[in-house]
Amino acid sequence: MKFYLLLLVSMYVALVRLHGQGVAAWPVTDPTDGFISLPLNSSSFDIHKPYDLPVSERYSVTNGVHKLWVLSADKPLSPMSPTAPRSEIRIRGYDYSSGVWQFEGQAYVPSGTTGVCIMQVFGANRTNTATALMLRIYDGALMYYKTRLIEDDIYGRWFRVNVIHEVGTGLLKVFIDGDLKLVAKDRGGASHYFKCGVYAQNYSSYFMESLWKDIKVLKFPH
Repeated sequence: MKFYLLLLVSMYVALVRLHGQGVAAWPVTDPTDGFISLPLNSSSFDIHKPYDLPVSERYSVTNGVHKLWVLSADKPLSPMSPTAPRSEIRIRGYDYSSGVWQFEGQAYVPSGTTGVCIMQVFGANRTNTATALMLRIYDGALMYYKTRLIEDDIYGRWFRVNVIHEVGTGLLKVFIDGDLKLVAKDRGGASHYFKCGVYAQNYSSYFMESLWKDIKVLKFPH
């Protein structure tokens, strides 16, 4: 009897610690359960790349696998842009300002790619940032911006990314391979959309690359 009481106490302590870290304590169902997958086609994928290069120099798609790469010495998105180099898919047709939305995709990051954002939720009302969320790679670790570890040892393997944005509550939830890894607040903003690829950040490698497949946008019905 004493053993079971001790076991229950230890489980309770573990759950409290997980809640304190903003992570669900119990296993959850598939993050897409209850959501409706929305139609995507080639026109849904707008490629943001260095302004002086053709799309084919920084993006390709083969058998449904989107490959995006950029160099730290590349030009920004436009001649007047102060931003760093990028090669990103900007999802068109599903900008949103209310409701519950979800991005899903399978991602692959090769060893050596570092200091880069591979997925973002665009839109914020702060003067020092334009994003609600960034998933970045630093030395093989998947990070929330550069402050919180989401998943370690990410190099050289496919992993499933699900990001849910509850606009009404301002909550963002990040799932990796179906497990809830992060709950965070957004940064306000009147309109949002999803992007994935490579966007240079602090201490970036010279060459940055990510691959994506099975990209989806989903919405929770009301």
